[in-house]
Order: sequence, then C-alpha cells, then structure tokens
Amino acid sequence: MSRPTIAEVARAAGVSVASVSRVLNGLPATEEMVVRVQRAVQELGYVPDSRARSLKVGRTFQLTLAVADVGNPVYVTMMRAVEEVVSAAGYRLVVTTTGSDVVDEVALVRGMARGYADGLVISPLRVDDDLIKSIRECDVPVVVAGNVPASAGVDTVRANSPKGMALAVEHLLAKGRDRIAFVNGPVDTVPGAARAKGFADAVKQYKLEAAGTIEADDFTFAAGRAAGREFFETNRPNAVICANDLLAVGVMHELAAYGLAVPADVAVIGMDDSELAEQSFPPLTSVNLGSAERGRRAAELLLARIDDDTRKPKRIVVQPTLSVRRSTP
Repeated sequence: MSRPTIAEVARAAGVSVASVSRVLNGLPATEEMVVRVQRAVQELGYVPDSRARSLKVGRTFQLTLAVADVGNPVYVTMMRAVEEVVSAAGYRLVVTTTGSDVVDEVALVRGMARGYADGLVISPLRVDDDLIKSIRECDVPVVVAGNVPASAGVDTVRANSPKGMALAVEHLLAKGRDRIAFVNGPVDTVPGAARAKGFADAVKQYKLEAAGTIEADDFTFAAGRAAGREFFETNRPNAVICANDLLAVGVMHELAAYGLAVPADVAVIGMDDSELAEQSFPPLTSVNLGSAERGRRAAELLLARIDDDTRKPKRIVVQPTLSVRRSTP
C-alpha cells in the first residue's frame, strides 16, 4: 500500500498543496486551515518525508544533546527534560556521549558542520579556550548546560553548586554533625571545581575544620567506594558530603563494609538528587541542582536561538534545594 501524498492531504482538506506545506512547516496560517489540514493528516495517516522537508527548508529538524556519560542518572533526567521541550516543537533529539576529554568535546562541536543537526545542547565536563572557540565558531546554535565564562558570549544554563554545598553543610550542622568530610570528583572539571569552592566557602563561613577531603578519580560508584576506603582507614568523620549521588552511594557501600551504619554512625549527603538517591538504601539526602529545570531551560534557549540568531546571549542560573531523606538523621 502506497503512502499518502501531500497532494492527497490537500484534496481531503479542500486546500492547496502550498497551504498544507505551510501548516506542516509551522508557518503562519488561519486557525480554520490548520484544523482542516491536521484532520486530513490524521485521517489519511500522512507522514511527512523528513528528507525532502529538510532539503526544502534547510533544516534537519533534529537536535543534539551531548553529555559526558549517558549512564549517569543526572544526565538521564536532563535528557528527558530536553526531549520533552524539543519534541513539542517538532524536533527529534539525538543523544551522544563526549566522555571526559575536552578534545572529544571540541571534536563533537566542530563536527556539527556536517549538518546532521540544527543545534546542540552540550554539558561539558571540562572547558578550555579551544572548546569555547569552537562553540563560538560553530555552524549551528549551541547552548551550554554548564559554566563557561561570561566573555564566551554564548547561551548558558548552570546550577548554583556553591549554594547547594552550603545547604548541605547547614543541614548537617543543624543535626549536630560537625566533623564533615568531602568526597569530590576531579577538580579540573566544571562540577569538581564548583563544588570544591562551595565546600571551602561553607567550611570557612561556619568556622569549621574539615574532617578530610578526597579527590576521587571520577564521579562514579566505583570511585566512591575507593574514596570511602581511603577515608575510613585514616579518620572517622561523622558526616560526608559527596559531589554527586554515584559517589555518595559508593561511599555508603564502603561504610557498610566497615560495619558502620548510615546515618547512626555517619550521615551522608549526595548532590544531583537523581533517581538513584531515592533508590539507594537508606534513601539518600541529596542537593537538588535542578537537572530537569536546566534541561528545560537549555532546550528553550536553543529553540529561541534557532529562531533568532541575533539576540543577546542569556546566562541562566538555576537555584538548588535540599531533598532530605534517611541518610541524614
């Protein structure tokens, strides 16, 4: 059975082929025309030829989301939010992994010149001058879900990690935990640098002496377990803040291996407030850095940039909240 054609849609709707094309491409049309075309499309089961549409209007109607690790729950949350916004605007979303090497991030941005997508949301783990230059010179609009200098002149959406760290420290102090340790990921990364600064500022603000700081090799469960072993062979904090939920769950596993109870012996707080925080045992108190909100705002900025590439770049900061669960008393 042959596929319905745009001419058949036009006949069924009682309008011209040009009118059908206007409606399908989201161009201005009367409400009556839109209703008639959409009804005909539904009745006939018409599916637009995306390849022909792309050639005609100069778009692929495809957008890319690039993250460091698609297996990290925080990126899954962000991906769902981005997809919800762009699909409502008629775009498909392609998700790709950059890894942790800035060279791979640069290669991906430069590869956008191949024309397989109309825009890019990138959440870089590491940022350098070469990456910023490639974003500025990219052939398609780019929005950064992360922190880049204002001088970069690009649309950005970022979390307020330092404030999130302050919320975690305040909560632990209110619960009588004052020997607070910190497990971070690599400090040469965007989140690692922001969270290290946040912890240092909070310790200084409350006139505390940190019970230890460890820079893990990565932001993973395995790195959290390794960090936990290092901590509890040398000292015994009564609370640990971790730079993300994967690290925190790894630390809790290691605490259990040492026969220590959470939160009775050691309170644990993560960051990101991902699905993993609710699924862990005990459920993990975590700083919500607004990953879904950041995804939504980044997608909206990208669509706005596609529509008007001349507008002034926006820098959006999403504020954190604390989700309290059973890993803190």
